[in-house]
Amino acid sequence: MLSTLIYRSRLSPACSVKELNQIVTKAQARNAALEITGILLFDGDYFLQVLEGAESAVNQVYGSIRRDPRHCNLVELMRDYAPLRRFGNLGMELFDTRRYAQGSILEAVLQKGTSRYNLAYDDRALKFIRSFVEGHWRAHLLPCPDSANWRFATRENPFSLPMDLIPGQPCQFALQPIVEPLRGQISSLEALIRGTDGGSPADYFASVAPEKVYEADLLSKNYAFALAKRIGIGNHKIAVNLLPMSLVMVPNAVGILLDQIARNGLIPEQVVVEVTEDEVISRFDEFVIAIRQLRSAGIALAIDDFGSGFAGLSLLSKFQPEKLKLDRTLVSDIHINGPKQAIVQAIINCCAALEITIVAEGVEKVEEWCWLQAAGIQRFQGYLFARPLLNGVPPVAWPDNAV
Repeated sequence: MLSTLIYRSRLSPACSVKELNQIVTKAQARNAALEITGILLFDGDYFLQVLEGAESAVNQVYGSIRRDPRHCNLVELMRDYAPLRRFGNLGMELFDTRRYAQGSILEAVLQKGTSRYNLAYDDRALKFIRSFVEGHWRAHLLPCPDSANWRFATRENPFSLPMDLIPGQPCQFALQPIVEPLRGQISSLEALIRGTDGGSPADYFASVAPEKVYEADLLSKNYAFALAKRIGIGNHKIAVNLLPMSLVMVPNAVGILLDQIARNGLIPEQVVVEVTEDEVISRFDEFVIAIRQLRSAGIALAIDDFGSGFAGLSLLSKFQPEKLKLDRTLVSDIHINGPKQAIVQAIINCCAALEITIVAEGVEKVEEWCWLQAAGIQRFQGYLFARPLLNGVPPVAWPDNAV
């Protein structure tokens, strides 16, 4: 299968431009041996490369490039498949854009196209090349801080130690902080449902009779609020997850939720209800009515796992929550993934226009956090800062710039 891969990288500060010809010569020989064709553009600082060949060979070359210390800020821009090669010569053609006028370099690239492939101006690979030559791509380039400059230190939090279960409690909760790292503040605590044995949410709901799932989902929140009270939540907020249809299928669902909040000495303004988008919402009109009731009572709303399910954009168009939580599938390795970067930047622009706060979930790497922070996100949740703790609040690892 013929695979096409386009990436952008930066020449490492430790590598001299004078070494470029030597680098290219070795790369040409390696690519030719693997039957890979490609175009390499260099503007004196950044590279853009198009690689074409068998998928396994392209992956092999790209893996080698990612490990090469002479490259940094490497971002994969496009991975696709094609019936024919765009470029005919095995190896690699180097174009130093500083030696061409803008129009002439595009013509030079076109002349390297194969006679069998219609390398027209609307070809997607050529669009990346044109954007690189004309410099349009720089509008999306973030001044991302070096992840190596950050150190993380744990400090005690203001909450009580983990609590014992209430007698007869059918489930339990693990609490995970949502943090604002550069401000050193815990924004809120998310209560993640667990079984009595500490098992996953899926395991817990699998133990409930199917016709009782929505009722169990709603009633379990009483134990989350009770835990919040017992650990001394103070003025912090507590976020709980609800299946969207729990608000529809359980009579007086919002009233039950408000009673639970009051019973545990909390106020509605301390509570954030997170609805997931991985469940199809039927009876949408009734769901919207329930959402209006929540907001009228003072409860904040968040769309959880945004980008992973069925209804994210539909929910966002029908009502605008206070918070939107980016799913971990968008966050994972975002610092090296161009499509994810473009999607998340579009979401950030959308939420900025609608005054919606974004939380990035599943942040595990310093590089992910650095990119997302540079993009404008201020609230984070993930193992980099704190893992969920059963029936308590874990200590948070806070970043400190060591430079």
